[in-house]
Amino acid sequence: MNTTQQFGQKLAKRPWILALIIAGVVVAWMASGPLQQAMSPPPTTAAQADLSAPKVQVRTQQAQLITRYVEVYGRTAPARTAALSAETDGRVTTLPVARGARVKSGEVLVGLDERDRSARLSEARAAVKQFETEYAGQRKLFESGSYVSESALAATAASLERARTELKRAEIDIENMSIRAPFAGQLQDRSVEIGDYVRAGDPVATVVDNLTLIVEGSVPEQSAFALRAGIEAMATLVNGETVNGRLRYVAPVAETATRTFKIELEISNKDAKIPAGVTATMQIPVGQVYAQLMAPSLLTLDDEGNVGVKLVDASGAVTFFPAEIAASDQHGVWIAGLPETADVITVGQGFVREGDTVEAIYMKPDTALATENKP
Repeated sequence: MNTTQQFGQKLAKRPWILALIIAGVVVAWMASGPLQQAMSPPPTTAAQADLSAPKVQVRTQQAQLITRYVEVYGRTAPARTAALSAETDGRVTTLPVARGARVKSGEVLVGLDERDRSARLSEARAAVKQFETEYAGQRKLFESGSYVSESALAATAASLERARTELKRAEIDIENMSIRAPFAGQLQDRSVEIGDYVRAGDPVATVVDNLTLIVEGSVPEQSAFALRAGIEAMATLVNGETVNGRLRYVAPVAETATRTFKIELEISNKDAKIPAGVTATMQIPVGQVYAQLMAPSLLTLDDEGNVGVKLVDASGAVTFFPAEIAASDQHGVWIAGLPETADVITVGQGFVREGDTVEAIYMKPDTALATENKP
């Protein structure tokens, strides 16, 4: 019997020896890990820096002087509206202008019947002529010392003035037979038809000046301090058209319920293409400020939930600046309150916190813009 067979028979008779051998092997294997780690060289400082300092992409940009605007939502309205009423009694005989038609200043909109007005006008003219002749004759006699008393001359003068007053009334009554447009614009509405009888004071028509429009809206009290009449501004209509105008009115007193101030922007509408009553947005300049343009995706939150921008300072630490949005356009948002030269984190701002030390990878302006606008 060889040595291997004899050793196998001994293990079979004493199994505890086999167990001790297996246990020794396991202990030796477990101890090999710490020993290997102790024998391996420690990591270098550069490797530790790579693990502790996250990498972020950064773009250096300069602040630019921009115009700051107050944006106000409103609607267009006629610059003037006149509600016309009859100034004398009469029956409607003519309506020469259709509703919605453009009118000139002084154009007849409604005509009333004359009745006996022409006869009364002729009678008043004759009475004036009669008393003018009598007064002239009596005055000559009075000045020559004839038998005409001063009281008789005064009575004739009084009669002449009454006759002139009646003539003026008759002339005005004739004029009031024709109800005319007070200014150029459009006949918005008419409340009478041919054959209707109207009395003095009855409403007959409404004329609007739509050759000049206003955009009316309300601004909060915080913005009212920067506004004044005469400021040049612009408005964007609901169809995307942009028009220029001048701020003609800023309310001196705020609305009690809303604490807002009413404003009116006057715009030209000579061709009457812009309808009144449509939505419009006013952009009113209120000064200039230095700001930096960036994509909205660069805005982030700090630990307190404030919206802002993360920058990298000269020491490589992350700094947070609250976002003061000065303006916005199709290119992005203009943020004021940042340093004149700012190293803005364009990629990775969501994974670092204020005070963290980072490894900044500076990108070219075109590369950075493409990265931050990438969907």
